[in-house]
Amino acid sequence: MNKKIFTYFGIACFVTCVFYSCTNKEDGNNKLSDIEKQEGWSLLFDGESTSGWHLYNGGKIDSQWLAKDGELYCKTLLEHQDIVTDKEFENFDMTFEWKMAKGGNSGVFINVIERKDLPSAWSSGPEYQLLENSNPDYATGNKRSGCIFGFDPQINSVALKPLGEWNQSRIRQQNGKIEFYLNGVLTAHQDLTSKEWIARAGSGGFKYYPEYGRHTKGHIGLQYWLKGISFRNMKIKEI
Repeated sequence: MNKKIFTYFGIACFVTCVFYSCTNKEDGNNKLSDIEKQEGWSLLFDGESTSGWHLYNGGKIDSQWLAKDGELYCKTLLEHQDIVTDKEFENFDMTFEWKMAKGGNSGVFINVIERKDLPSAWSSGPEYQLLENSNPDYATGNKRSGCIFGFDPQINSVALKPLGEWNQSRIRQQNGKIEFYLNGVLTAHQDLTSKEWIARAGSGGFKYYPEYGRHTKGHIGLQYWLKGISFRNMKIKEI
């Protein structure tokens, strides 16, 4: 009898430890460590609200973007409504995690300019592409995740995590030079002040948007496009 009691007690302790371990791991999301705070990192998403964000060229965020279960989630409807940070950034290091529904398509914009004559965030801001592999655009190399949308394929090939798992991304910009990373791998880099970039940005699909890619400071934007997408652990450090 005592042996059985001991066994049950051991199992109970094990289950309790596993539960608290998992809980603490989840509770670590959308928080800054002491080291991160000392290094100057801040949260772009607090895990509970859309504070710090607003609709592009608009005001308060409506119900299409939700803070739920520690995720900033977009449930796509009929109208495309991108959101942008209240604050502008110039030289920065940004990290975030994301996952999306099967066939999804989204993106993160940098250097976004808000003006009434610019209809969307992508009218001015280069896009860190986010694309689920089963989307038809995956067949086009410069539209895969981690690319500067519409320009070059991934510098180094890297796979997405399995559907439903979180991917890690990083965007770094300093003096107009940008680097994109996906799951720890460098996937794109560009000098937004170079003559080559200015010429490329002024041609192709963006030639009708003269402000596209011309700025090295602006808002950070999240794209509302196709299928659902979730973000978490969105952190930024100004450099």
